[in-house]
Amino acid sequence: RDRAVCELLYGAGIRVSELCALDLDDLDDRAGVIHVLGKGSKERIVPLHATAFASLAQWRESGRAALSTEISPGAAVFFNRRGKRLTPRDVRRILSVRVGKGHIHPHALRHTYATHLLEGGADLRVVQELLGHESLTTTQIYTLVTADKMREVYSLAHPRARL
Repeated sequence: RDRAVCELLYGAGIRVSELCALDLDDLDDRAGVIHVLGKGSKERIVPLHATAFASLAQWRESGRAALSTEISPGAAVFFNRRGKRLTPRDVRRILSVRVGKGHIHPHALRHTYATHLLEGGADLRVVQELLGHESLTTTQIYTLVTADKMREVYSLAHPRARL
């Protein structure tokens, strides 16, 4: 479960609340996408890589039934130890254990997802859509990090940058 949670947070860039609200019907491994219900009850479709789907399949096949109880919501993708739907607090706890030393906030994985997309050449409007941002201004926050990366690459690669 923990691996699948981490793979989804980073691999799809979804919010913790969106992860906790995921139902089994929201996963479409044949199409390689998940259906996410975001802020303002807006639905978006987000592609997800094969590694994340493999982690989800392993969780569904072996771990999910072990945590399921008679009070468990049958549609929920993730359960906590008590058999209830996973909560944001549970997710923070999972990340603290998985990371080991130090604390990582779940939203940091969302930022990392967006930053890596932009560093890989993704269009800002596409990233906006994937993140479910209403305004492009919200998404532009991630360009600050990539601008630093561009300066670093420029100074290392351009022959006149070191003059």
